[in-house]
Amino acid sequence: MRQVILDTETTGLEHAQGHRIIEIGAVEMIERRLTGRRYHQYLNPDREVDEGAMNVHGISNEFLLDKPRFPDIHQAFLEFIEGSELLIHNARFDVGFLDAEFEAMGSDLRIADVARVTDTLKLAAEFHPGQQNNLDALCRRYDIDNSSRTLHGALLDAEILAEVFLAMTGGQTDLALDVSWQTGPGSGVDRQNLDLSGLEVARPSDEELAAHRQRLESIRDKAGHCIWLDGARKSSG
Repeated sequence: MRQVILDTETTGLEHAQGHRIIEIGAVEMIERRLTGRRYHQYLNPDREVDEGAMNVHGISNEFLLDKPRFPDIHQAFLEFIEGSELLIHNARFDVGFLDAEFEAMGSDLRIADVARVTDTLKLAAEFHPGQQNNLDALCRRYDIDNSSRTLHGALLDAEILAEVFLAMTGGQTDLALDVSWQTGPGSGVDRQNLDLSGLEVARPSDEELAAHRQRLESIRDKAGHCIWLDGARKSSG
């Protein structure tokens, strides 16, 4: 599965009031592993940045003057996110702004046309109902270092959200290899029938079992669930 974790910074809070995107940051994850591929772009919004927004992200009007505009970069951006699952915290905000940028350039294309969107804020609310679920609160909950986040930044926040998402969803990955074994003439596989009856089975000690269970309970406490403990409860019930 290919996922792209995305964040934006804007000139203000409402695209309906003419506010624009000034920064896009995104990181790629495949099979729950960050690949190192990133997309990062500052944008000239052709309007002033609200003072309140500038206090949040620290991006000044002067800094943006020589930056490209959204129509100049939209193709490269689309190529990065196309066909992925987009993970966005409070997706309604970012997707609304991105769709407004396409509309402003005269395109009827929308983000939902090129990628599937998952709102990690809604996901966090399902895991932790009635609690604060903004990015800073989730970092505290999952013991993720966000000390570098003195100001909001699209790429930094996307990288932090990737860590939060992995922790929130259990940090568990599917390690199964998708391999179709072929045997027989011309397959290149020499199949051996091995006698494994003489292998010695090493049993874990009580201390090792206790340490293992403590680790599983730690995963459950952080993620809200643990498939190994849940499965054990079902089988014993």
